[in-house]
Amino acid sequence: MGTAQVQGELWGAKPDDWADIQEPSWRPVYERLLAELKVQPGTKLLDIGCGAGGALLAARERGAEIAGLDAAETLVAIARRRLKDARIEHGEMEELPFADASFDAVTSFNAFQFAGSVMGALKQARRVLKLNGKLGMLVWGRREDCDLMGAILPPVMAILPAPPPGASAPIPYAEPGMIESLMEKAGLAPEANGEFDCAFSYPDSEIAWRAISSAGVMVRAARFAGEDTVREAIFGTLKPFVGADGTVIIRNRFRWVIAERA
Repeated sequence: MGTAQVQGELWGAKPDDWADIQEPSWRPVYERLLAELKVQPGTKLLDIGCGAGGALLAARERGAEIAGLDAAETLVAIARRRLKDARIEHGEMEELPFADASFDAVTSFNAFQFAGSVMGALKQARRVLKLNGKLGMLVWGRREDCDLMGAILPPVMAILPAPPPGASAPIPYAEPGMIESLMEKAGLAPEANGEFDCAFSYPDSEIAWRAISSAGVMVRAARFAGEDTVREAIFGTLKPFVGADGTVIIRNRFRWVIAERA
């Protein structure tokens, strides 16, 4: 069973909530990495893990010639409706269905770490990049710098079964030098990196729940322990982030790294 079959089914379980509520919260995040990559008119760009097409919409507004790939068929369907003139593929990030040296830029917004083989995904990204093309990879920052990762999700993660004996420890992607090391092993040359803060805002706790619960790990937890159990856990952790008017503001940090195909 490949990465797309496993992850796609989870991330595509609540496609409308992801596309209409959660993905728009990421718009400033998309804009930041696209700016760092200097995406402009004529840039041929591939977004790996494109979801419902949020980053591709932002790239197209910059004049880029866009393409995308995602594991979730339901999200690919939405992206295709939104971006009728773009090539949006459903498939494996370790087996990209694009020709060698096809793109000036490749992006991955919180996607590569879900690959069965992160190194395989990075090597595929390198393969489809043109000479001197750029890969931009973005991940969540350190847990202590992210309300979502540090305060809201831990009770849900505690619900999930423990990893099997002998399982590898999670890779600390947010630590400086970690992504760069993986990129170098994949034959890429890291050239820039940085961190930035971005708050996600929701009009009330119910909308925040719908947004958060559309993520793959939340779907997995709900299937394991029941949606009511997960919902109760999330509503409990959201309380410190609810303002007097009911608005929920979740402050987070992201880390990005850009590498060149030399």
